[in-house]
Amino acid sequence: MDSLTQAVLGAALQGAVLGKVQGRRSLFYGAALATVPDLDVVIRYADPVSQMTFHRGFSHSIFMLTGLALLLAWLVASVARRRWPDKGYSGPRLFLAFWLVLVTHPVLDAFTVYGTQLFWPIHSIPESWAAVFIIDPVYTVPLLAAVIFAAVKSFTGRGVPVLLAALAFSTAYLGFGLGGRVMAEQRFHAALDKQGIAVTQVRAVPIAFNSLVWRVIAKTPDGQYYEGISSLFDREPPEWLRQPLNLDARGMLDDAPLHERLRWFTGDWLRYDIVGDALVVTDLRMGNPGNYTFRFKMAARDEQGRWTPVTPEMWRGSGAASMFNAQDMALIWRRIVDQQPPLPLARWTRQYLGAEAYAQ
Repeated sequence: MDSLTQAVLGAALQGAVLGKVQGRRSLFYGAALATVPDLDVVIRYADPVSQMTFHRGFSHSIFMLTGLALLLAWLVASVARRRWPDKGYSGPRLFLAFWLVLVTHPVLDAFTVYGTQLFWPIHSIPESWAAVFIIDPVYTVPLLAAVIFAAVKSFTGRGVPVLLAALAFSTAYLGFGLGGRVMAEQRFHAALDKQGIAVTQVRAVPIAFNSLVWRVIAKTPDGQYYEGISSLFDREPPEWLRQPLNLDARGMLDDAPLHERLRWFTGDWLRYDIVGDALVVTDLRMGNPGNYTFRFKMAARDEQGRWTPVTPEMWRGSGAASMFNAQDMALIWRRIVDQQPPLPLARWTRQYLGAEAYAQ
């Protein structure tokens, strides 16, 4: 999730475990330590596909972070025995605090849809539980308020109980998100079944800043997919739009290592569009309907009409900022409680994917 959320989660955890020992400093130390896994962003890769798929890799491995927590606990305990023998530091308590702060960072990331390699170097598909959006005030604000309370009131009174209460609420909210995802997938699958539409995979992801309205995608055996919207408060079937995956174009990227890595990283939730002389590959998991966050140019057609894989580059109009269109977001948030009128899925697809891609 976003850096602020990770920082306040780390502060709350270290404050809850070591606040009685370290006082207010535990909040600062926890916030700083919680940002360590994201230091991999300073590594620059040659292309955006590598940048995307190597992020949340080794630095988010629970194995690596457990080893780091052990090392830090040993170092701090060694120093504390000499300098602060009466402070109450102990190796097990230090390890528990450091381990919780470090490991909850990638675990929380795994609750988003991006993809987190929790078990690196094991080459399993990255964990992508899609229970919360990458920024969710309902998760973050209670933790932030609890950390501020503990910083103001210190740990002589109710600082630790307030932190524990905020941590319990935030954990319960993640469970609520998982339940909402399962409900959205089941509702969408049932609506498609009722229309006699067979699908092979269904995936729901939360739409910006909430866990109440979900974008649901479903693959069909004939290389199509349905994209629809489902809200917790729906009483009628969800609206949807049938679209092509254009899998025939995938052959242009045969044996391209970065394409295979992208398929692995996304669980193969990819769409292919020929736009002019470019082959654009879209990660269907992230973004708003028709307006996807990650789109890459991965092949080009030369003057003789031959297609060749190229070094990937971000396609125009994509990126995280593209999804925060104020008019679109207003319609989406209204959709949380009102199904009529339905969202303009076809218009958005033409607008953001382009008429040329939409016509395929």
